[in-house]
Amino acid sequence: MREQKISEFLDQLADRVPAPGGGATAGLHAAQAAALLGMVARYSTGAKYATHAATIERITARADELRGLALRLAEDDAAAFGLVAEAYRLPRDTDEARAARSAAIARALATAARPPAGVIALARTLVELAEELLPIGNRTVVTDVAAAAEAARAAATTARLNVETNLSGVRDDRARAELTAEAATVDDLAARAERVTAAVREEIAA
Repeated sequence: MREQKISEFLDQLADRVPAPGGGATAGLHAAQAAALLGMVARYSTGAKYATHAATIERITARADELRGLALRLAEDDAAAFGLVAEAYRLPRDTDEARAARSAAIARALATAARPPAGVIALARTLVELAEELLPIGNRTVVTDVAAAAEAARAAATTARLNVETNLSGVRDDRARAELTAEAATVDDLAARAERVTAAVREEIAA
């Protein structure tokens, strides 16, 4: 996915194929949020920002790391959904085949729920970085901090849908509880992202 042109990815996304889909776009939302934070951080260097140099350097490195991780999660999501599609295509002409197919689907759905759960956790970290960068970043690109927060929020809310749609088929109680708990954090994450955006809007309107 990381080697594709944007137009090629969008053509594939629009096609009638199992993947990529919403889960992959959630990962890309997160990757864009990370890239925006990295950009703002790189515009926030030099003598004027010397007091916060260590923080800016850490945010830059972390944003770059998360950008790569988000892309990997997007790719993992597409691959996992392909496994789900394969499981649903398994034969079911005998009781034994139906049982094997059902178990394969349950395993595939549990696997497919993991990448979007990872995106939610990653998006939470991105919102935290946006909150940290907001008061110290270069004011000429402060709107991009809000853009990053909004992209992180889109990543999380989209990923939550993908977690929840797979939960019905997850049979492992522990895995189901973990995934449910991760999805439950999204409302707070979204509210925090909204506060970042509101603060930026208030600043640029002043």
